[in-house]
Amino acid sequence: MASSLLTRMLLGPRFLHSSGPQILTSFFNKSSFCSQAAPVYTAQKTKTTSWAPFVVASSSMGTRSFYSTQSVYTNEPVVSVDWLYAHLKEPDMKVLDASWYMPDEQRNPIQEYQVAHIPGALFFDVDGIADRNTNLPHMLPSEEAFAAAVSALGIENKDGVVVYDGKGIFSAARVWWMFRVFGHDRVWVLDGGLPRWRASGYDVESSASGDAILKASAASEAIEKVYQGQAVGPITFKPKFQPNLVWTLEQVKKNVEEKSHQLIDARSKPRFDGAAPEPRKGIRSGHVPGSKCIPFAQLLDASQTLLPADELKKRFEQEGISLERPVVTSCGTGVTACILALGLHRLGKSDVPVYDGSWTEWGAQSDTPVETQ
Repeated sequence: MASSLLTRMLLGPRFLHSSGPQILTSFFNKSSFCSQAAPVYTAQKTKTTSWAPFVVASSSMGTRSFYSTQSVYTNEPVVSVDWLYAHLKEPDMKVLDASWYMPDEQRNPIQEYQVAHIPGALFFDVDGIADRNTNLPHMLPSEEAFAAAVSALGIENKDGVVVYDGKGIFSAARVWWMFRVFGHDRVWVLDGGLPRWRASGYDVESSASGDAILKASAASEAIEKVYQGQAVGPITFKPKFQPNLVWTLEQVKKNVEEKSHQLIDARSKPRFDGAAPEPRKGIRSGHVPGSKCIPFAQLLDASQTLLPADELKKRFEQEGISLERPVVTSCGTGVTACILALGLHRLGKSDVPVYDGSWTEWGAQSDTPVETQ
């Protein structure tokens, strides 16, 4: 089961061996484990920042400004590390480490979270908070399941949520999209992610409190209980499903014929063209007929931050994408397609659906048309 796997990964001997004596001691001391406080967060620098989360503070040393996330709303889908630093300790601000990596990268996001994460951040398990009724990886869970998992993490509808990952902008965009699918608009991706946070000189925590560990495990357990028809704990987050932000296999099939939406694929060009094999077995190579390829990396700069609006617009226009027409995005498993949706959101297109099953679903079917170049 996912929750037991998560617990073993969090608490297992292999992890304890690699995480240093501080964590080792807390796990073997029950009282210490249950009450261990997060390491003291000492700021290395203080900045004055604007209320708008997408504005990067540029002034030198000054007083820190506080604004409730209740008053923060912008069409920008990302926030700067300086803005997050200024708002990090506000009670209605929740930060999620949503790191996830491709299997061939052989990186363990849970262990990396334990080694270093933004102070106070909780771990969001992309593979764990997912649909249990499909063999497809990390598909969107039901409303009830998402509400149960997010509530287990202590998130409420009134909260502002900032999501980041260990690459810069990668899997965080997927969780940003998930929250929006379930009706939560006060959610942003941390521009540049953990690498940008650390490069800017801000502190990280090198271990998690017992409460953070328990919440991460509780979120996966809550998902399993929902799909098993069992009762779950108190629900603090009430979802409101937005079907216009999710596409199914049948909708993509229909679109091949009707061409109502421009389909953009975020995979690499060799995979899109069928020149490179798919990383998952049993998946045909190629792309959905009529779709266009814009690899997600083209929307990011060298520091893995989202390109400015004018440069994003050029990227889409160069591939023949009209921003005046509807768009739907796809990729391998529905993760990097959300980066395209993130970029389009910056350009004012906030209604872009993601094909959740993406190529892993389409390429595995026997009756779906495939094009190669």
